[in-house]
Amino acid sequence: MSRRSLTARLLTTATAGLAALALAACGGADAGTDTGTDAADATSTSGSGEGSASSSDAGTVTITDNHGEVEVEVNPERVVALDNHVFETLHAWDVPLVAAPKTIMGDVWPAYTDDAAVLDVGSHREPNLEAIIEAQPDLIIGGYRFSESYADIKAQNPQAVVIELAPREGEDPEAEMTRQVEILGQIFDREDDAAAIVADYEDSIATAAEAYNGTDTVIGLITSGGEIAYSAPVTGRSIGVLFPTLGLTPAIEQAAEDVSHGDDISVEAIAAANPDWLVVLDRDGSGVGEGEYTSAQQLISGSEALAGVTAVAQNQIVYLDPDFYLTEDIQAYTALYDQIGEAFGAAR
Repeated sequence: MSRRSLTARLLTTATAGLAALALAACGGADAGTDTGTDAADATSTSGSGEGSASSSDAGTVTITDNHGEVEVEVNPERVVALDNHVFETLHAWDVPLVAAPKTIMGDVWPAYTDDAAVLDVGSHREPNLEAIIEAQPDLIIGGYRFSESYADIKAQNPQAVVIELAPREGEDPEAEMTRQVEILGQIFDREDDAAAIVADYEDSIATAAEAYNGTDTVIGLITSGGEIAYSAPVTGRSIGVLFPTLGLTPAIEQAAEDVSHGDDISVEAIAAANPDWLVVLDRDGSGVGEGEYTSAQQLISGSEALAGVTAVAQNQIVYLDPDFYLTEDIQAYTALYDQIGEAFGAAR
């Protein structure tokens, strides 16, 4: 039980006791007993409720995370978030954090990264799990880059509920995106807000799919460290999911070997495939790269081999938001589908 729930129970008990004493003084001992029972029953009721109820009057909600059913306090007081997919939603809902992996958050969420009271968990490569223990959380939203630390985090924080909501491999990617935000809506009593986010996401997909002519070929690319890599349809990092979601026709059908950073590909191979469209993630544009930065635009426009490619010659290139590599959340995909829809529509 969290400190907040314990406080609520003590306050309820005290209130019931005072009511009983007052009624007994008036000769209503039986009424005092009934009042105490009603108060206790009221505070034991669970449910997500409506509006922005506190944890003491909203109770708990049972959700299904990546490991099974978990009972979570509604509107938990002390939250640690480690999954980049959830930061934008939590920030929009004014959910305070007690710890977060500031090292991999860039400058997208300064409300968290610039706040000294939010402890830094570091990065998934060098996690500072002690910061989580120090934060004394009630809820830890783990997973994604921190998935390998799940067992350690759970063992080190027995007082906290630990959940993972990151999209699961092999599941429908669109459904996984909506599932994640809908569960957050249940936990933070913002189900209507979650539904609005999902509606915007689904509308953006429908618009982009309608704008696509059904025949133009597409290649997904990832640039980093001055190199161009290939993002495979379906499983490739960030861009692969666009192919099944929008029904895009790939100009190259090659299975992914490195789903995180992209696979090696030569500019000659891209030119030979002659795609009508390129969709490009500039990984270093988010500030995570090392050494001298070369933008995706520079790499593609500066390549003689790519100059004659239809996508380049007709300027049919969609560059993802520079922060996409850091976010990859439902809001980022909504904006991307809007962007793609506008580009396809303009070309038609």
